[in-house]
Amino acid sequence: MFRNYWKIMLRSLLKNKVFTLINLLGLATGMAVCLLLVLYIQSEFGYDTFHANGDRIYRLSMERKYPTRSAFRGGIPRSIGEAVKKEFPGVLEVTRVANLLGPDGEIRIDEKVFRKQRALMADSNFFTVFSGQFIEGDAITALQRPGTAVLTESAARRYFGSPAGAMGKKILVGFGQCIISAVCKDWPEKNHMPFDALLSWAGQDWMRKPEYIYFGPACYLLLDRNASPEALQAKLPQMVNKYVAPVVPAIFGESWQQFLAEGNGYNYSLMALKDIHLHSVLEDEIVPAGSIRDLIVLACIAAFILLLAGVNFVNLSTALAVQRAREVGVRKTFGSRRADLIRQFLTESIAFAFASILLALGLTAAFTPLLSAISGHQLSFLYFLQPLRLLLVLAFAFVIGIAAGLYPAFVLSSFDPMEVLKGKFKNSRRGIALRNGLVIFQFTISVILIICTIVVNRQMQYVLGESLGFRQDHVIAVERLFNLRKFNSGPQSFFNEVASLAGVSGISKCNDLPAYYEEGGGATFATLDGRTSRTNRLIHVDENYLGILDLQLVQGRFFDKAMGTDSLGVVLNEEAVTDFGFKNPIGQRLVSKEPYYDSTDRKTKNIFTVIGVVRNFHYQSLRKKIGPLMMVNANKFGFGMVTVRINGDHFGSTLAAIENSWRRMDSKDEFRFSFLDQQVAALYKAEKTQQKIFTIFSTLAILIACVGLLGLSTYSVRQRTKEMSIRKVLGAMPGNIVLLLSRNFLLLVGVASLIAFPLAWWAMHAWLQNFAYRVDIPVWVFLLSGSLAAFIAMLTIGYQAIRAAISNPISSLRSE
Repeated sequence: MFRNYWKIMLRSLLKNKVFTLINLLGLATGMAVCLLLVLYIQSEFGYDTFHANGDRIYRLSMERKYPTRSAFRGGIPRSIGEAVKKEFPGVLEVTRVANLLGPDGEIRIDEKVFRKQRALMADSNFFTVFSGQFIEGDAITALQRPGTAVLTESAARRYFGSPAGAMGKKILVGFGQCIISAVCKDWPEKNHMPFDALLSWAGQDWMRKPEYIYFGPACYLLLDRNASPEALQAKLPQMVNKYVAPVVPAIFGESWQQFLAEGNGYNYSLMALKDIHLHSVLEDEIVPAGSIRDLIVLACIAAFILLLAGVNFVNLSTALAVQRAREVGVRKTFGSRRADLIRQFLTESIAFAFASILLALGLTAAFTPLLSAISGHQLSFLYFLQPLRLLLVLAFAFVIGIAAGLYPAFVLSSFDPMEVLKGKFKNSRRGIALRNGLVIFQFTISVILIICTIVVNRQMQYVLGESLGFRQDHVIAVERLFNLRKFNSGPQSFFNEVASLAGVSGISKCNDLPAYYEEGGGATFATLDGRTSRTNRLIHVDENYLGILDLQLVQGRFFDKAMGTDSLGVVLNEEAVTDFGFKNPIGQRLVSKEPYYDSTDRKTKNIFTVIGVVRNFHYQSLRKKIGPLMMVNANKFGFGMVTVRINGDHFGSTLAAIENSWRRMDSKDEFRFSFLDQQVAALYKAEKTQQKIFTIFSTLAILIACVGLLGLSTYSVRQRTKEMSIRKVLGAMPGNIVLLLSRNFLLLVGVASLIAFPLAWWAMHAWLQNFAYRVDIPVWVFLLSGSLAAFIAMLTIGYQAIRAAISNPISSLRSE
């Protein structure tokens, strides 16, 4: 029986080669896209699952409320964890972790410099909370002694050739030297705090001093098996009242009640370790967190694409049913039961789905490296070749075959043999209505994706465009000036030498630039009368900073080297003026609550004077609302960065000259710099990756819809060939024929657009809420998207329509 099924199926497929190819490519492409997205989505799951106590580890995070904004931090005051442990017996261990080096950090061994290394600092009980498989040394004593460090196996081999060879050796991390006390196996790639070296906090006396106010390290809690995270969460506000409230008056000069009344506050919360990667919204993650919302969007796209491919299959199968009507009629006349026919057509559908999944696996293997490059994830096609997963993929094809074949099978098997054999069979109105409905569905999805793609690209152009409030082009930043401090006046000498170069059009000392330090540093300043105290972002800049970034001064003036009093001047942005409540900011006097900004003897308070106000600019991501910003004089309070604007006509030669200046001062250390515009772009790397992935897969979805439309238009033209021939004989012009054949499809696209517009607006409005500053969604986006869908439909069906319009009607009419 099944042998007969195969023969009939092959005959049918070979008889309709064009439709077979369209169906196969459409379904295989949809499956391949779905598999690629599954490969990407699964790479974002399974973070931090390798820890033995992982289900009992929670991270404390903090919302620091300010009068006009909130900061969400994983780095919390260093004594909070111990306070929580004291108040809640269910907490077994508390360990703190701080990011010592960023992704571009350096570790030195004698004269060797290893770049792009990550180093963390942690409490001695780190490996009591987290898992570590030790090759040398042991977990209990690894971090107990001051000045010790644990290396990963790969780092030990990179630095010293072997784990055993690393033991007892010294490494220089930043300004500190450490002795290697242990080597552990590398953690799996899926973890939220990767490291090459883990340094001990043991012996750091300042870490034992109580601190409940200022940002500090990340804090992780190991709970007892019977402890309730919910109960602990409910107690956290009480802990704030007991430990934080009493120290506020001494630091901020006001009572706890006044502090809260102004809009300040501290809210603590718990997050399970396994949830950190996909659910964290904190500003200071060691590596950028993923987004469960983005994965849901991609999963929806995968489902839509698969639906589109399935719709194509159903549409073409039902459309071609009329060509198999006589076969069904003859077989029913000779005694075939409807169940036999349904079984046959489902078998054909399943076989077709298996052929499609094989082709889809080939396409997935071919395009996996490209998706890896775009996404930045190490994706491997081998993921699907494990026996269980391969079985699931085949089961996936089986289900698609059943789902896509059910309706065609029941339609084909329902034909009345008498009507068919008498030649009275016609396409049913129900079948035509279904095909039209499916076309509307396809183009509804397509129009939604076109609108979403346009809006995502507009938002990214806004983010990376000239709307940030400062100039980005031809600006470089040279950091790591601490390497020059071993030379007399090294940083200042380097600054002076670079400033004298002919191709340098501007140079500035500072400790921060927009997009460089997303979380940044802050300081608390108060008015002289003590009535208003604010903790705001603070940066050190010199008199040239305004011109380098082309910031706009709206009141007063900027720093002036000739004005000696400017050493204690302060420049605010407009948001800081609002935050302090100044109606006339120029001349307002402030004092700092930070000892660093006191007089040299640390016994008297420096009095700062507001000398200017700059227009708000985006020193952080557009995902965040512009916050209050204060600038103090870098010439007095220090700088760690030299910012240079280079003349575009002499960019290469000037950059080489700056490097030569560096090497004359420190020939052993590599000159490293970064471009401001590239740093800004890197700030939105996740969004750019999302934009690329979204655009690519949206385009593929639209192409799949077009493949289905091509098949339907080809079939429709064939069905109406004689009608068009008669019309031409009676005088119809080619343009009339094209319009007649296209009109129905264009009407369906119009209906699809009307359905898609509100759905797309809702989806994009929700997505744009992730950005504090965002583009609007103008009407022209919807009109353009509908027009593009109509244009795509016309391109798809135009060839067949034009071909029918210019064909010779005589040959068609003679074919009967």
